[in-house]
Amino acid sequence: MRGLDLESGLIDLTHGAGGRATARLVSELFQRAFANPILAQQNDAALLELPAGRVVMSTDAFVVSPLFFPGGDIGKLAVHGTVNDLAMAGARPLYLTASFILEEGFALRDLARIVESMAAAAREAEVLIVAGDTKVVERGKGDGVFVTTAGVGVVPPGVTPPGGQRARPGDAVLVSGYLGDHGMAILSCRRGLEFESPILSDTAPLGGLVAAMAAAVPDIHVLRDPTRGGLATTLNEIATQSSVGIRIRERDIPVRAAVHAACELLGLDPLYVANEGKLLAICAPEDAPRVLAVMRAHPRGQDAAWIGEVVEDPDHFLELATSFGGNRILEWLSAEQLPRIC
Repeated sequence: MRGLDLESGLIDLTHGAGGRATARLVSELFQRAFANPILAQQNDAALLELPAGRVVMSTDAFVVSPLFFPGGDIGKLAVHGTVNDLAMAGARPLYLTASFILEEGFALRDLARIVESMAAAAREAEVLIVAGDTKVVERGKGDGVFVTTAGVGVVPPGVTPPGGQRARPGDAVLVSGYLGDHGMAILSCRRGLEFESPILSDTAPLGGLVAAMAAAVPDIHVLRDPTRGGLATTLNEIATQSSVGIRIRERDIPVRAAVHAACELLGLDPLYVANEGKLLAICAPEDAPRVLAVMRAHPRGQDAAWIGEVVEDPDHFLELATSFGGNRILEWLSAEQLPRIC
């Protein structure tokens, strides 16, 4: 039986038909890359062992365009996006499942590159990919590949799960680093823009950073990764969930000079641009110095900053103190600035 031609082969409809070609694709590509004892059982569902604690589950779909971009690709993003959602609930990510929608004619070489990237990202995040599925659609009915991942994690005993409804007046608002990198990396790639300092996606797993923060302060009120809609949309969501206002300081918000320049060129606001490797933390003011120190001591939070506070506000506004000494309200994002960034 001939093996997969990963150099010049293409996906065809037989790879999704459930027969010999499907079995070869699964065994020679997916099972080989994601190898672990649970996946090796080859059952229709994975039998999992979970440590003590509360179970957290999340799912996410990834349709990013282009599939490969500066600093990452759809495979890496599909792992990071779901493990980060688990981590924002205070959980230790443990297991993932992965579903692939492949378009007829997609290069096996590119699929292998994506799968290997996913495997490397899973190892870095210390999660196992334990089950999956593959479907093939006709040429022109997809866009190369779409990926959906679902994840399971556990909140350890003694950790109070953070939630968007737990922000309180007086709380400190922290971010783990530079904002806007991912969205501008995608857009610069689409538009063929080049800058003196290349803009790379920040896509990264945040479970280790969250674990370090929770070990230092087990009761962080809110954790959130500001993905689509960026910092401003995420903070508006939290203000509404918690029935509070939030005030942030422009001078303290970390944004790279290259991202600022790209946003000015394209008429975008970096506070609404997506991130895939950063988090927001809202905690009691007396805990903030400790949380910030732990973040800055971790490789994923070296550029962390204290950017604002939660305030009482019956209108639940997000207010920005500008670098020019004024104030402005940051509204909810009313339209998609950058479609298909994840």
